Amino acid sequence: MTTETEVVQLQPEAGKWSGDPPPQSLACPPGLEYLTQIDQLLIHQQVELLEAITGWETKNKYQIKNSVGQQIYFAREETGLCMRLCCGPARGFQIHITDNAGNEVIRVVREFKCCAGCCWCANSDCCAFELRVEAPIGNIVGYVRQTQSCWIGHFDIMNAERETVLKIKGPCCVCQTICCTADLNFMVYSRDMDNEIGRVSKQWPGLLKEMFTDTDNFGVTFPIDLDVKIKATLLGAVFLIDFMYFEHSGGGQSS
Repeated sequence: MTTETEVVQLQPEAGKWSGDPPPQSLACPPGLEYLTQIDQLLIHQQVELLEAITGWETKNKYQIKNSVGQQIYFAREETGLCMRLCCGPARGFQIHITDNAGNEVIRVVREFKCCAGCCWCANSDCCAFELRVEAPIGNIVGYVRQTQSCWIGHFDIMNAERETVLKIKGPCCVCQTICCTADLNFMVYSRDMDNEIGRVSKQWPGLLKEMFTDTDNFGVTFPIDLDVKIKATLLGAVFLIDFMYFEHSGGGQSS
């Protein structure tokens, strides 16, 4: 249950929210109207001072903005303390995404799997990380599933019927160190892998921030005319990629 203190933390800075969303459409789940007219999202994880000082994993919080820096959504993690401390980045989680009125419009859920994460074994359901995206709550609009590969991270973006509509292929190395200060790009392709249609980018935060915190900045791009439900699913893919490759404490990578 969200405490009174948490409620205060969820409120954005005055004047930072974007304007009213476009009118509702029958083809668009309520709350996703913002996504119909954009082709890019910026996701900024907030710095948690307690985690930076103690190394104890705290609940993640993210600001989700459009390309000009206006906040359109806010996301917060829901997990138990034991799950965070004992399972680290492999933990199951729920991400609650709210609009500027505080209404939860998207929910991202990853169930805990004790043996998941190995790309070589991801052809098996018990070994593949997967999350589902609901919008509105209880209405599944898509899934993101880790798929088998020899080394590079691969993911399927699926619709509500579990039909693969897009694929994501990660970089050869996801390590960001003093020697590697560039953005890391997870490329988004059409289902047949013939056309590159977007990307999920983990942006270099700077050496000190990378060494001492696990707060990350991401960008995700997609065609402006992409199905809004798949846009929401690609947003969910950002959280899966973050937890799998960049969720760490004290500067150590989780993978």
